Amino acid sequence: VLTAVMSALVDNVTTALIIAPVTFAIADSLKIDPMPFLISEILFANIGGTATLIGDPPNILIGNSAQIGFMAFVYHNLPVVVIISLFVLLCLKWIYRRELVLKEPLAEILSGFDESRAIADRGFLVRSLAIFGLVLLGFTTHELTHLGLATVALGGGFVLLLLTPVSLEEVFQEIEWPTLFFFIGLFILVGGLEVTGVIGRIAGLLVNLTDKTLPMMVIILWTSAIASPIVDNIPFTATMISVIKSVGAQTNVQSMPLWWALSLGACLGGNGTLVGASANIILASWAKKNGCPIRFFDFLKIGFPIMLGTILIATLYLLLVHGA
Repeated sequence: VLTAVMSALVDNVTTALIIAPVTFAIADSLKIDPMPFLISEILFANIGGTATLIGDPPNILIGNSAQIGFMAFVYHNLPVVVIISLFVLLCLKWIYRRELVLKEPLAEILSGFDESRAIADRGFLVRSLAIFGLVLLGFTTHELTHLGLATVALGGGFVLLLLTPVSLEEVFQEIEWPTLFFFIGLFILVGGLEVTGVIGRIAGLLVNLTDKTLPMMVIILWTSAIASPIVDNIPFTATMISVIKSVGAQTNVQSMPLWWALSLGACLGGNGTLVGASANIILASWAKKNGCPIRFFDFLKIGFPIMLGTILIATLYLLLVHGA
């Protein structure tokens, strides 16, 4: 639940970087297998990230391209995310019912803990949380203030840079430069697909299947869910954004249900395999470094069936909301 909430508020990639070392620290202290927690965190990082505009990279791409605001994602995606979370919790509780057992009494283990010693600079923690709160306020009110999400996020980041005791050089070394250049290359590639007519052909295939909103919505949802685990949900979403725009230009199909179908399909579809989303890869990398590698097929046996169940729930939800 903590992973899901954090993913909705600070994005699932950042959450994965934060929650992985915490997980291993807890597992070592309690002398338990971290695997059930790692797989659960992968699933809930993607589920929680589905709820908001900033929670998962596909939603950021969709929001910027379709001009959908932060609160619109909350209103539309959060209800189904809550239902899906309860479903997945029950599934995981059943799957790991034999592993979730402590070897020692919990009270004895916790008696030696003193979490207050982990906070090195309490004053900076308070300032950081205050600025983080202002950034979240900026996200939720950006449609009123007309400030872009990037402006709000960078503004909070610059203020923290002025207040932090850490040098700028150290901060810049921690930036995920490979990820940034990955996005640059990705958009160049998608632009090339548009210019050469590939995007238009894909849109034409969809239009030939159906020119009705609801069937196309379901097609996009399930196509996104099946394709995202194979090619990663970020490049797939970037491609499908151009497809949906092309479909909207060629037909009278309502675009908004298609955007929500793409959001739910790509974000939840990332749970299908270990390479389906960036958060999966980060948590798997941490697991390997700590001597607890997550094998591709071991995750597939759990993640793919659960992903199909969540997409079925999302299908019923979309048909209920947009078919009424």
